[in-house]
Amino acid sequence: MFGTSGIRGGVGESVTAALALAVGRAVASEGYETVVIGRDPRESGIVLQDALTAGLRECGTDVIDAGCVATPTVARAVGTLEADAGVVITASHNPAPDNGIKLWLPSGKAFGPSERAAIEGRLEREAYDLAGWDGHGTITPLADAADRHAEAIRESVAIETPLEVVVDLGNGAGRVTADVLRDLGCAVTTLNGQPDGSFPGRPSEPDDHTLGTLKATVARTDADLGIAHDGDADRMVAVDETGTFVPKDVLLALFARESATEGTRVAAPVDTSLTVDDALSAVGASVTKTRVGDVYVAEKATEPDVVFGGEPSGAWIWPEETLCPDGPLAAAKLVELVADAGPLSALVAAVDTYPLERDSLEVADKSAVMAAVEDVARERYDESDVDTLDGIRVDRDAGWFLIRASGTQPLIRVTAEARTASGLEDVHKEAMGLLEDCL
Repeated sequence: MFGTSGIRGGVGESVTAALALAVGRAVASEGYETVVIGRDPRESGIVLQDALTAGLRECGTDVIDAGCVATPTVARAVGTLEADAGVVITASHNPAPDNGIKLWLPSGKAFGPSERAAIEGRLEREAYDLAGWDGHGTITPLADAADRHAEAIRESVAIETPLEVVVDLGNGAGRVTADVLRDLGCAVTTLNGQPDGSFPGRPSEPDDHTLGTLKATVARTDADLGIAHDGDADRMVAVDETGTFVPKDVLLALFARESATEGTRVAAPVDTSLTVDDALSAVGASVTKTRVGDVYVAEKATEPDVVFGGEPSGAWIWPEETLCPDGPLAAAKLVELVADAGPLSALVAAVDTYPLERDSLEVADKSAVMAAVEDVARERYDESDVDTLDGIRVDRDAGWFLIRASGTQPLIRVTAEARTASGLEDVHKEAMGLLEDCL
C-alpha cells in the first residue's frame, strides 16, 4: 500500500474516502494522540481530509488543521507544535486525477518502514480502537502554519545582495517561497500562483519539459534565476539566468558541495550521478548511498557526519533544519548561494557532468518484472558488479545502470550513466536489452 512516498493512486479507484477514514482510524489507534493535518490544492483533498480527520477523531485523536499548505509546512509543524504525527493529503508531483496520503514524524522524517507496517497491519485487520460517544478527539484550526514555516526559513538564510527571482508555483501550495524571498529583499515575480489542483498552468511535476514559461520568462527579463515547485512544494528545481534548466544532478552537486567539509558525508540514492561523487571528492567529502525515497535519505541524514541529503528528483534535506524535503528552504538556500557566489550559469559550468539518461516504462506488474530482472542480472554479471540495495544496479567498465520499480507509479525506471557518450550508448543499450528480455 505504501510506496516510497506514502500512499498514492487514482481518486475513486485506489484512493477513496473509505481508505482515508481507515488510515485516520489506524493512525489514532497506534497511539498518535495529536496530529497535524494539511492538504495540497487538489479538490479531492477536501473530501479525503474530512474523512481522515473523522477517522482520527473517532478514535480519540486531537487534530490540528493547517489547511491548504505545502507538505514541508505540515512536516515542520509536527515538531514545533509538539504533536505526535502529521498527515498531508497530497499526490505531490503526480497528475491531477491522483491523490494520496503521506505521514510524518515529529523529527520531520516521513513514516519509515516500521511505522508504515504498523498502519498497514491495522488496515488489513481492521483493528481500530473506536472511542465512545464522549471520547472523540477535537479539531483546532492552525491559521499561521505557513507563517511559522517562513519564519524558520528566514532565520536560517541570509541574502546580503537581494536578487530578482521568478518563482513558478505550478498552481500548487508553495506560496511560502515567494513570501520568504520577498521578506529577504528579493524582487519576486510569480507564475501559476493561483492554487488549483487541476494544474491548468503546467503539469505538477517541474522538469525541463514542463517549465517552458519559466525558462522563457527568465531569459527575457533581468531575473537572476528561476525557481519551480511541484504541487505540494516538497520538490524544488531551478533555471539559471539565461533561462536554461539546471540538471537536477548538478543542483544536487552544488548543494552537496556547499554543505560538505572534509570528512563529512552526503546522503543520496543509488540513482545519483557520478557528478556528485566527483564534486564531493574535490572537498574531501563523500557520498553514502541509500534507497530511492526521501524517507531513506532522511534516515541516513540522522547519522552525525551526514550534513546534507538529496535526490535527483528535486528533494533536498538539510538535517540541521529539518528531515523533510523542504522546497521553499531549498529555494532560499539556492538564492543565497547565487547571491554569494555569482551567476548560477557559472556555478553550473564549474561542475563536471557526464552523459546520463533516465527512462521510464509502464508495466502491469512491477514486482514480477523486477524479479525477472534480478534473476537475469545475477546470471549475466559477476556478483561484485550487482547491487540490490534498491532495484538492480550493475557496474560496467564504461559506466553503470540501474533498473528499479517506481515507488509511486506503475513504472519501471532505467538510469544509465558513463563518462563518455559512446560509453553511455553501450551501457544504456545493455540496460534496455536486459529489461526487454525480461518483459
